Amino acid sequence: MVKKILFYFSTNVSDYLLALQEHIGISLLALLVAMVIGIPFGVLCTRSSRWYGWVTTIFNTFRIVPSLAILILMIPVVGTGIKPTIIALIFLAIPPILINTATGFHSLPFFMIEAAAGMGMTKSQIFFQVKIPLAMPLIMTGIRTATMEIIASATLAAYIGGGGLGMIIFTGLGLNRPDLLLIGGVSVALLSILASMSLSFLEQKILKYRSI
Repeated sequence: MVKKILFYFSTNVSDYLLALQEHIGISLLALLVAMVIGIPFGVLCTRSSRWYGWVTTIFNTFRIVPSLAILILMIPVVGTGIKPTIIALIFLAIPPILINTATGFHSLPFFMIEAAAGMGMTKSQIFFQVKIPLAMPLIMTGIRTATMEIIASATLAAYIGGGGLGMIIFTGLGLNRPDLLLIGGVSVALLSILASMSLSFLEQKILKYRSI
C-alpha cells in the first residue's frame, strides 16, 4: 500500500496538486459567498421576532437536506461542472452561518445595549462596537461549521464533474484502488483539520478581548 501511494505521488503529483487547488478554490469561494449572504440576512431577520422565528425554522429545515441531493437538483438548472457545485455548496453553507448569526444577535443582553445607549453611543457605534463583538463567537461557530460541511461536501463535486479531491476518491472507487481512496480521504481530512485550526486561530485573534 505504501509503495502504491509513493508511486502515485511520484508519477501524478501535478494532478494531485491540481485537484487540491480546485478543492480549496471551490470551498473558499462557496464559503465567502455564503458569508456575504448569510451574515447580513442573519442580522436583518432579528429586527422582527416573527421573522426570526420563520427564518430560523426554514433554514434549520434546509440543513437536513443531503448535500448530494442539492448537487443533483442543480443539474437540471445549471448543468454540470464547477458552477452547480459552487451554487450547491453555497446553499449548503448559508444555513449554519445565517442561523448562528441570527442567534448571536437575538440573544444579545438587552442591558448592555441600554448601557451603551446611556453612555451616548450612536446606533452605528452600538452595532459595530457592542453588538458585533458580542455576537462574534456564535458567528465564528457558524462559519467553522459551514467550512467543515463545505470541505466534506465538495468531495461530492466530482460526481457532477466539479473536480477537486473527490476525483481521486471516485477514481479509486471505480478502479477498486484502496491507495487512491486513502490518498483522497486523508487529504480531505487533513484539509478539514487545517481549516479548523486556521479558523480557531483567527477567532482567538478577533476575540482576544475576551481574555483581557
